[in-house]
Amino acid sequence: MTEHSATGGRDVHTVRFPSATPPSTVDVLIVGAGPVGLSAAVELTARGVRVAVVDRARTATLVRAGAMGHTPRVVEHFHRWGLLQRIRAAWTYPPEWNRGIRVVTSLAGHELVPVPRPSFTGPGGARYGSQEALRRPQTVLQQVFLDHLREQGVNVAGGWELRDLHEDAGSVSARVVEVDSGERRTLRATYVLGADGGSSTTRRLAGIGREGERATEKRLRLIVRTEDISARVGAAPSGTNIVVNQEASGFLAAVSTREWRVYAGPYPLAYEPSEEELLKVARAAFGFDLPLELVSATTFHHATRIAETFRRGRILLAGDAAHVRTPGGNLGEGFGDVVNLGWKLAAVLAGHAPDALLDSYDEERRPHNRRVADHALERSRRAQTALAEIRRGGVPDDAENGPDAALRRVEIGERLRRDHVDAVGVTFDERYDASSAIRYEPDQLDSEPRWRADVYEDDPRPGHRAPNGPVDPYGSTLHDRVGDSFALLVLTEGRAVEDAFVAQAAARSLPLTVIHLTDPGARAVYGSAHVLVRPDQHVAWRGAELPDGGAGAVLDHVLGHGSAEDGAPGLVAAGTAPSRDGGRP
Repeated sequence: MTEHSATGGRDVHTVRFPSATPPSTVDVLIVGAGPVGLSAAVELTARGVRVAVVDRARTATLVRAGAMGHTPRVVEHFHRWGLLQRIRAAWTYPPEWNRGIRVVTSLAGHELVPVPRPSFTGPGGARYGSQEALRRPQTVLQQVFLDHLREQGVNVAGGWELRDLHEDAGSVSARVVEVDSGERRTLRATYVLGADGGSSTTRRLAGIGREGERATEKRLRLIVRTEDISARVGAAPSGTNIVVNQEASGFLAAVSTREWRVYAGPYPLAYEPSEEELLKVARAAFGFDLPLELVSATTFHHATRIAETFRRGRILLAGDAAHVRTPGGNLGEGFGDVVNLGWKLAAVLAGHAPDALLDSYDEERRPHNRRVADHALERSRRAQTALAEIRRGGVPDDAENGPDAALRRVEIGERLRRDHVDAVGVTFDERYDASSAIRYEPDQLDSEPRWRADVYEDDPRPGHRAPNGPVDPYGSTLHDRVGDSFALLVLTEGRAVEDAFVAQAAARSLPLTVIHLTDPGARAVYGSAHVLVRPDQHVAWRGAELPDGGAGAVLDHVLGHGSAEDGAPGLVAAGTAPSRDGGRP
């Protein structure tokens, strides 16, 4: 249900998946109609790939939505898909509630770490990306993606559950069952992409286990519904808050004008808190007594579970099916999976690349996700240590306004600042340093600076995200010019290398955009006469001159020709392969 609202946008509370019958044949079958699965359909459809999406559910609801925050890197993807303005327009609470992530004793309480407020007339702008960060719930993304896919004529079928997979030399047979009628259908797909969540059926059927640290306790993500609370917190309360007090901790975030997400816990894995116990935590987060309705309670864990491989034969995994970790940005990494994989699947299906190119998907995305997951787990442990120390020293009640209480709140703020890590490296340092499809420079990997969550500097070397910036007076950026194809950045007056790449791309019918960068600043950043950028905006090669074999050898390398043995390992059993981790968190 999409309702007009006073936000000036549209509130998306319930997303209904289409009632459709899956087709019998398709290039890529996507299992899962969450944001990652639907975005994969958007990415692949834009590249001319025939896709279908199935999901056992028939609806998705706002009150069970997970991630809401989307980094500037994710917004770059929304922009390239041509869907950013639709997503921007789908407010679920008034935009003036966006006041940054405030650290407070409660919604109605005291600010512990001041957050800079934007000035209506002051300077601003992102340093590394041209896009802002956004907060929109998953249902908004799903509705926008579904509307776009409907316009493109893509088959999305709710109420169909994957039961079996069987792979042969040239395709995968997938048996799906309509959950209400029991009707069975067999689909043949060249590839299957599992985007069906942490308990992925696709991953289980492919016989792919998971590794990582298991949870020792659990937490609950609550959605609570309020009445009008503007008399107590004003017409424009902060929509995103981190609460620190004696009873509540973690996010208190608006998902609509009446529904808020609250965190509760930790609790022992076997413990089931009562509804009143959970509502008590929620009221402590608001900081005043108010009527609350518990709408949903979803368990999550501070743990790391990463698939042993993101690819087995013709079966691929993305999003939570491939990696589950401590909350905070995992959905964004799912979009990163989609963008990395999309152009590669399209290149293989179009005959531009061998099947071996798909090995680089696992080589690139799994180490990256492991890096980010390790950071997230360490960050959560630091936060829990800090919270325990703060609570031992006491958090003054919000009603205490004397000098001792004020001093204690300053001390708490300083303690929280010491543990704060600016995650600019998580957002932008999406480096790939173990890929068979990147043509690295001599000794490059030995000299790479250590990946850090809190550090990012534009790096134009192969494997890194191509530094972005404006390239014309009217606002277009380099990434806008790169678009969906390979791009050759030319930062010299010589044309021989450019001519060689253009000829080789034409001979392969490979789309290639040539971009002449004359700005001295761009030339200083990239530090080379020529840079080949992949469709996912990562540098694949750079150099002043062509290597032995010329432009053809470079394209062969980055497209997977000869970088690995052609063909893919593995056999997918028909519904019999168990998950090695038994489905535990």
